[in-house]
Amino acid sequence: MSQGLFISFEGIDGSGKSTQARLLAETLREMGRDVVLTREPGGSAGAEEIRALVLQGEPDRWSPETELLLFTAARRDHLERTIRPALAAGQIVICDRFADSTRMYQGRNGLRPEVDALHDLMIGMEPDLTLLVDMDPAAGLARAKARATAEERFEDFGLPLQEQMREGFLALSREFPARFAVIEGNQSIETVAQDILSVVKTRL
Repeated sequence: MSQGLFISFEGIDGSGKSTQARLLAETLREMGRDVVLTREPGGSAGAEEIRALVLQGEPDRWSPETELLLFTAARRDHLERTIRPALAAGQIVICDRFADSTRMYQGRNGLRPEVDALHDLMIGMEPDLTLLVDMDPAAGLARAKARATAEERFEDFGLPLQEQMREGFLALSREFPARFAVIEGNQSIETVAQDILSVVKTRL
């Protein structure tokens, strides 16, 4: 593949998407594919520094507008330094979250038009395939909180945000049906991984 393949994973906190992204990367490597596994916010040195700013601290640490600018800055650096070079080299890029998460989390409270405008101006690309791991919000939040990490700023908004995010992600899957595949996340890890691989094989 001369132009690579860009796959993103989306879902609420605790949906298992990070685990599934890792498993998919391992499986594709075993199949002989050249894979870059990355994440957002993060994925480059500068973006990882911004990650600490936006995922740690009190829930109201940033205004929604400031938060949006920080996420966009992180994504731009990630795009320049990691994603574009990998795709140009013909690699498969698997990213744990991308712009759809910003449409949901930073686009809440009426900021979706600003999210889209910044995306068009500074990012200007979408994944080839987006895998939405759909999960019960209460179960996902319980799983996320059980991790007990420092990066729990969004989990600390509680169940109402997770419920809002789930509905929003499902709405995005209907808005961009050619790009999205919805995966039932309330199954065993192995079954979810098999479902994901079946979808990915159709794009290889």
